[in-house]
Amino acid sequence: MIREKLTQFSSGILMMFALPLLVILMGAGTIWCMNNGMIVLGVLSTVVGVIGLVMLGGFFVVDPNVGAVVTLFGNYVGTERRPGLWWANPFTAKRKVSLRIRNFESGKLKVNDHDGNPIEIGAVVVWRVVDTAEACFQVDNYDNFLHVQSEAALRNLATTHAYDAHVEDAMSLRGNTAVVAEQLKVEIQARLEKAGIEVIESRISHLAYAPEIASAMLRRQQASAVIAARSKIVEGAVSMVQMALDELSKRDVVHLDEERKAAMVSNLLVVLCSDHETQPIVNAGTLYQ
Repeated sequence: MIREKLTQFSSGILMMFALPLLVILMGAGTIWCMNNGMIVLGVLSTVVGVIGLVMLGGFFVVDPNVGAVVTLFGNYVGTERRPGLWWANPFTAKRKVSLRIRNFESGKLKVNDHDGNPIEIGAVVVWRVVDTAEACFQVDNYDNFLHVQSEAALRNLATTHAYDAHVEDAMSLRGNTAVVAEQLKVEIQARLEKAGIEVIESRISHLAYAPEIASAMLRRQQASAVIAARSKIVEGAVSMVQMALDELSKRDVVHLDEERKAAMVSNLLVVLCSDHETQPIVNAGTLYQ
């Protein structure tokens, strides 16, 4: 495995003055030697001047938050991360790799959740390159590799969790967004480790049932909400009835036998649990026939 090797190349500012001066001097030396019959020295001056011209091709510029990966005849030489003008062997190849933080937003993927329901899910991944050598040499195209692996991780996450929890304290995509986002980040990071990429953040950006079952699932959610609300209402109503009976007994307001208590409980529950306002009915008779 090839890991990043930081290498400090020669200053381009210094070489920018040294190389043109060398070429000019060698050109002048060649002319002087030829005029004075010094053929050998003239040829040597010409060769050195040509070498100086070739060396002018070794300049390269590194922008802030960019790494220049330098290779020589297929061999990795090193990476220059310092911004500025630098000079390296003119026969080396330089590949610029951005070290800036970037976003990737997946499309709306259609998958089946843990319960087998078709859902649409999308995610946003915040990432950056931390190892330029791995990004260049371990994968063919690290940008495309990130896209494919992120979507694969998102699909896998969706299949291992239900869209909505139907059991209390159960994990779900909709009910545990923070936990799910952290799990997604860990899985994507594990897939991208070999490409020299760091995942800074990941989160679910889109989550919905597929259109073909959306209306049915909406009715199911509404029914679940109604049941939960009714359970809360009944729980509160029973507590209020119990409190009313205890207060009547404690204050010795009226003595009720079991049948009258049952009738009172029935009336109070109807009043407290009804969807509509109840209408009082005055009973002028008696409960007993």
